[in-house]
Amino acid sequence: MCGIAGYFSIASESTLGRYVLEKMIYPVTHRGPDGLGFYVGDGVGFAHARLSIVDLEGGWQPIHNEDKRLWVVFNGEIFNYIELRRELEELGHRFYTNSDTEVIVHLYEEEKEKCLDKLNGQFAIALYDSHEETLFLARDRMGIRPFFYTIHKGVFYFASEVKSLFASDKAIPREIDSSVLKEIFTFWTPCGSETVFRGIHQLEPGCCANVSCNGGIQIREYWDIPFGAAGSHNERRNANSYAEELRELLVDSVRLRLRADVPVGAYLSGGLDSSAITSLVRHYTDNPLKTFSVTFDDSVYDEQAEQAEMVRYLATDHHVEHCTYEKIGQTFPDVIWHTETPILRTAPTPLYLLSSLVQRKNYKVVLTGEGADEILGGYDIFKEAKIRAFIKRNADSHIRPLLLKRLYPYLALSPTKSAEYARKFFDTDASEDELFYAHLPRWRTTRGTEIFFSDRLKEEGRNLLEKLEEKYAGKLEGLDYFSRAQYLESKLLLGNYLLSSQGDRMAMAHSIEGRFPFLDHRVVEYACTIPPELRMKVLNEKNILKKAMVTLLPPKIVQRKKQPYMAPDILSFFGAKEADYLDFYLASRAVRDAGFFNPKAVGRLVDKCRKKSRQGFRENMAFVGILSTQIIYEKFVRNFQIDFPQRLDNIKIIS
Repeated sequence: MCGIAGYFSIASESTLGRYVLEKMIYPVTHRGPDGLGFYVGDGVGFAHARLSIVDLEGGWQPIHNEDKRLWVVFNGEIFNYIELRRELEELGHRFYTNSDTEVIVHLYEEEKEKCLDKLNGQFAIALYDSHEETLFLARDRMGIRPFFYTIHKGVFYFASEVKSLFASDKAIPREIDSSVLKEIFTFWTPCGSETVFRGIHQLEPGCCANVSCNGGIQIREYWDIPFGAAGSHNERRNANSYAEELRELLVDSVRLRLRADVPVGAYLSGGLDSSAITSLVRHYTDNPLKTFSVTFDDSVYDEQAEQAEMVRYLATDHHVEHCTYEKIGQTFPDVIWHTETPILRTAPTPLYLLSSLVQRKNYKVVLTGEGADEILGGYDIFKEAKIRAFIKRNADSHIRPLLLKRLYPYLALSPTKSAEYARKFFDTDASEDELFYAHLPRWRTTRGTEIFFSDRLKEEGRNLLEKLEEKYAGKLEGLDYFSRAQYLESKLLLGNYLLSSQGDRMAMAHSIEGRFPFLDHRVVEYACTIPPELRMKVLNEKNILKKAMVTLLPPKIVQRKKQPYMAPDILSFFGAKEADYLDFYLASRAVRDAGFFNPKAVGRLVDKCRKKSRQGFRENMAFVGILSTQIIYEKFVRNFQIDFPQRLDNIKIIS
């Protein structure tokens, strides 16, 4: 794992050199504190901040092939590199390191772009062919590792984080894209390759690109989540058969993700997903089991009883980060520096604190349970869709709406306390055939935050649902509503938020690599073949995963109802001690100068929160969204600063 950065002159004669690379890589040394590597060629430059996990002595990047025609800089892990290396050596390739990175250049020699089909991993890759004078880029299938880029004055710049792009050249425009900001305040995330910064793009999950001199950039999708693939549900099997094969795949996925030359730990939330991964480590490997979790004072968010149950059951060496309201509030601005995008919940903050604990315990790698809810049918949004569809089929029934009360029992201010209120809360005019059927209630609730927008922001942009339909209509048509919901949740929230703001960025802020066994592409592809009625049987979420783990977990954990990971929002800023920076970021003048929100409306919201810090959905999302946007504006647009040292240490020049 690491941070990467680089440039490629596509319509310019300039050779920028190592100084520019140093400016780009220094802001992401938190991703790779173990040393810096550089390669400078004719019109191209690569930089690498190393977090040494595989081949601790020899795995310095950038790495080249035998004749130095191909150069690669790479952020991530290739988990099946041992098997691939054997195949390549049999074909005559010679290796000079024991790293997984070197497999990429030799495999590219053999397969060109098709090499991606053979990689089992999480990666952001930049590979330069000095003979063809082309740059090949790729991002892993599910978007676990980030890849940002921009083109400025004929130079293509890329990096693991946006701050590296801004550090490369002060002339690169730094401004908020209002239309993308509106997307975030509806979908929680941008819905395409755009970022909240105008002109800064991300290479989307499962995509690769070719960049050539004077030829621009050509992007194509090499893999997509195969819900509804031809023949995927033709072979009808019983649930136990699906469960057995799923368990076998997960065991192999876990084993591959334990490959490292450093110890590997695991996050343990107390929920089914992280408990399943941890149990597979205990039962099917010899890996020492050190686990980490967060706890809260507030019982609405705390899961320490379930964590303790799993620690006793598996006898793990367990470590806890206790998150108080005040600690979350104090840390929030630092979190936003790492998310590099506005967020609507504080949930990333405890994970930022947790990765700091892992670092203090001298661990660099952890396994986590992300992805299970999306691919195996675990979220309440999927239950909502099933219940809404069930109610609609007999709209006059007074009994069916009572099922809505089974949603969100863990929320202090649940919209389902009253069956009638719940019915109105989740009701839309959409039929099951509507492309976004499952997500419309959530988006309508989130869009309620628009009352805080400035007049300018309200007027800007196009119809967001139309834009989303243009992007996804071809992929969603023909799928049942349950699979459509899973696909959208995986492509939007998982890739652009959970694996980014809540995953990669929070872990790598403290030089911690997260690995995700549920997101092995073989597991994802297999989950798509499970019939929808078995993924969630009636309202029993992750039905097949529960069957797969029934003999490997305590009954209490298997039978436990889904409680999604959350953290306190407004409560974290208006507790016994109010966060001391609120007046700076949310002052009327600061809000007016930024221009995105109505200062009077924001002032009323702040006053409301001061009087009563436990608020509803809309207020929580609005407050966190407004505050994080103001922080982004201040730190990245108005006052972007990197304190660049006079000299960088532990540098390796590769030529």
